[in-house]
Parts: sequence; structure tokens; C-alpha cells
Amino acid sequence: MKILILSCDTGEGHNSAGRAVREAAESKGHTVEMMDMFLLSGKRTSHAVAGAYVGIVKHIPFFFGFIYKVGMLISSSRRKSPVYFANALLGKKLASYIDRHDFDIVLTPHLYPAETMTYMKKKNLLHIPAVAVGTDYTCIPFWEETNLDYYVIPHEDLIPEYVKRGIPEEKLLPYGIPVRQDFCRNLSKEAARKKLHLPMDVPMFLVMSGSMGFGKLAVFAAELALRCRNGEHIVIICGNNAKIERILRKEFHFNKRVHIIGYTNHVSLFMDACDVIYTKPGGLTSTESLVKNIPIVHTAPIPGCETANLQFFGARHLSVSSKHLAKQVQLGKALIENDSLREQMSEAQRRERKPEAAMQIVSLLERLVSHE
Repeated sequence: MKILILSCDTGEGHNSAGRAVREAAESKGHTVEMMDMFLLSGKRTSHAVAGAYVGIVKHIPFFFGFIYKVGMLISSSRRKSPVYFANALLGKKLASYIDRHDFDIVLTPHLYPAETMTYMKKKNLLHIPAVAVGTDYTCIPFWEETNLDYYVIPHEDLIPEYVKRGIPEEKLLPYGIPVRQDFCRNLSKEAARKKLHLPMDVPMFLVMSGSMGFGKLAVFAAELALRCRNGEHIVIICGNNAKIERILRKEFHFNKRVHIIGYTNHVSLFMDACDVIYTKPGGLTSTESLVKNIPIVHTAPIPGCETANLQFFGARHLSVSSKHLAKQVQLGKALIENDSLREQMSEAQRRERKPEAAMQIVSLLERLVSHE
């Protein structure tokens, strides 16, 4: 089976979900190509789309929240939005690419390619199955104006929301958000710390801010370090934000209990090594933490879908959160100091996690291709 995975470089979560499916498919002997759809119009277009999104999220997140709310208001299954028509412009190029490379099926963890393929189906330009994967714990604006064969969603409790928004229930498959296999395997804390050259017998926090380094990370880190008075260590993963990394390295240069990490491919190992994770409520990082079964404190969300993620996790006792920085620190301290609190959250996580999502998606793709 030859699979095309279409994503878009608007944050790392969508790409991570795509890579998880690619890994699972390749482990079963399938051929997979994963690409940023906007590269079909050239690198300049790809960089413009990614740059616009990341710029808004990093520098004016409140405006992203405003755009999200407006999107929810105008999004409808009865009419097409400007988002649809903008992505439809790539329809002919994508159709040509698919035909030239003889793919059997297409999967996308991103709305934009789903919009493009909806247009292609309408114009009879797409002749192979197409599957979408939702990467947030809500039905984001404009999903309902798409028309693909199936939609893999994060949880069965979200089915009513998707149906209410106009997506047929028979197309919804609550397999979960796919994560790479290393998040589905647990290494002992001792082995992980040995590999990472971290101290053994101390409580340890992991602080993450997503691949874009969003949030007032320096302020939060300073507050957490100030409150860690019982020998706790802190590992901070800064993401792609080199400026934040430089600031933190300078600020904690003489503090041997604070370990600054830039962008890393070893997040799973750091999760194994630590006792409690602080992370913004991105769909992928939250799911990776959930599957890894590490107690979660959610920090400030990017307004929009991350707010919904936070609410979903909180309602099921999969994480704790506060909008106030000092309270976030306090919640993490309570978890790291109280075995009973940690175990209660871990038990809830074990009930709700879906570590087989990526493999289930590959099995779905196999069935769809075999029935063609």
C-alpha cells in the first residue's frame, strides 16, 4: 500500500500525528510519503502560510483566539467559507501529484488538505479514499464543510459535538490521536535518567512549551525554581524558540538543578525520567503525556482549541490547571509531594488513553484500500 500523508507546518502537532501514522504504516511494510501540501505551490507559499500562523500564535495569541471564535460563528455545513476556497486553489496541483505518484490512499491530520480534497471530490479529481485525523479534543471550525471518507477523532465523547456540527456519525471513528511508538513504551525512571545524565534520587519536573516555545516560559520557570526548596530538579524543553532558550540559559547558568533543553527528539525519554509535566494544552503533547501516563499540569492555553483541550482533560481528571502562574506551580508541587494525588490521576489516564491509535488507523487504511 502506498500512502500519502498531507500536513502543513502550522505548529508541530499535526506533523507529529502524521509521523506517528507513517511510523506505524512503515512498520507493517507500507510505503509512505509525508509532505507539506503547500510545497506544491513552492517553498515561498509554504513558508508564508506557516509564518503567518506561527507569528500570530507567538506574538498576538489573543488575536488567534478572536479568529477562532469568528470561525466558530461562520463555520457551517451549508455553505463554504473563504478557508475552503483558498485551499481549493491547490486542488488541480494535488490531483496531478497524486496521479503521477500512484498513491492508494491519502491521510491528513490537518484541516487545510481536507478542504482541498473536499473540492477535489466535488470536481471528480480525487479517485482514492481520503481520511482525516483530528488532533484536538474538539471539532475545530470548518471541519463540517469538508467531505472525506472517514474522520478519526480523539475520543468517543466527542461524537455528539461532531454530529451536531454536521459530520455524519457513520464517518466518525474514535480511535484517538496517534502518537509515536516510543510514547507507548515506558522505560524505568532510573534507566531514563541514566541515559539523559540526570540525577537519580530527586523529584523532577518537566516543563514544556510546545515546538513554538509559546508562553511566558521564563517567568514561569523563575517562579517554579524559586518554589523548589526541597532539592527538586527542573528540566525545561524550550521548543524552537532560540531566544527563550538563550534567556533561560543565562538566567539559570549557576543553578545546577535547572536543566535547559532546546528542541529535542527525545521528549518520550524525558517524560520517562520526570515525575510531573507542565505543558500547554496542545492536542499532541497532552495526548503523548496521557499515553505516557505522567501526571499533567496544564499551563496557559493558546486561546481556541487548546482551551477546549484543557476543559476536556480537566473534566476527566486527566490533568489539573489554573490560569494563574503561582497556582500552576502550587498544583505541580502538590502532585510531586503527594503519592495519592499522582496515583488518582494516573488511574484516570490509564482508563482514557488510546495507545493503539496509530496502528488502528493503519488497519483502517488497509481495509479501505483492499475494498477499492
